[in-house]
Amino acid sequence: MPISPNQGSTGGGTVVTITGVNLAGATAVRFGTRLATITSNTPTTITVISPSGNGAVSVTVTTAGGTSNPLPFYYIGAPFKQGLSPTTGPAAGGQTVTINGTGLFTATNVAFGANNATPTVVSDGQISVVAPAGTPGSVGVSVTTAGGTNNGLTYTYVDTPTLTTVTPTQGSTSGGTSVTLIGTALTTTSAVTFDGNPASFAVISDSVVSAITPPGTPGAVNVVVTTDGAGVTASSAFSYVAGPGI
Repeated sequence: MPISPNQGSTGGGTVVTITGVNLAGATAVRFGTRLATITSNTPTTITVISPSGNGAVSVTVTTAGGTSNPLPFYYIGAPFKQGLSPTTGPAAGGQTVTINGTGLFTATNVAFGANNATPTVVSDGQISVVAPAGTPGSVGVSVTTAGGTNNGLTYTYVDTPTLTTVTPTQGSTSGGTSVTLIGTALTTTSAVTFDGNPASFAVISDSVVSAITPPGTPGAVNVVVTTDGAGVTASSAFSYVAGPGI
């Protein structure tokens, strides 16, 4: 007499299907000592809604012919989430997010606001999930397991950055030129490079970043700004100029 699923929330409410023979006219389905609500009954199938409970219990079916052999059912508590990392990512989605907590082993869904994603279970204390696409701003993150759904974490979607102006457009090959980068969605800037070489920088506002050029070789180079929302490239936007010689 199989039972599916064989686990559910301690709060009850799990729809459970029991299959077997001679099940018609069932008068009771018990989860341990507690009665379940029977919603449908045929000679081979009974569907019930589990009562609340804890731990492992035996499920039995009672008909006019007697009581069946017991089957195990496991009550699982709602998950507890300690935190997620990273807490921000691009609005286009695709960021791998790690969620730590307890009771995560049976996780089947992670919701980022109204958008759902299927997690990969690493252990009872950790799952990973690829964030779906969203709109810029913060959303609640909830995890659904066999024990229920829990929320309380926040993930922030960041818009894709733009880079419209690089001023000045040239400077010394020895570096040290102060350059102003103007664009949009630059608040979460984590790196600025000139020709692939990292530059020191400071975020002035969501539209302005100030950077100091590293040393470079003569010629035009790409300027790349990386944010939590993605990377943006200003092609050949800055030129290194060699100093004069006599």
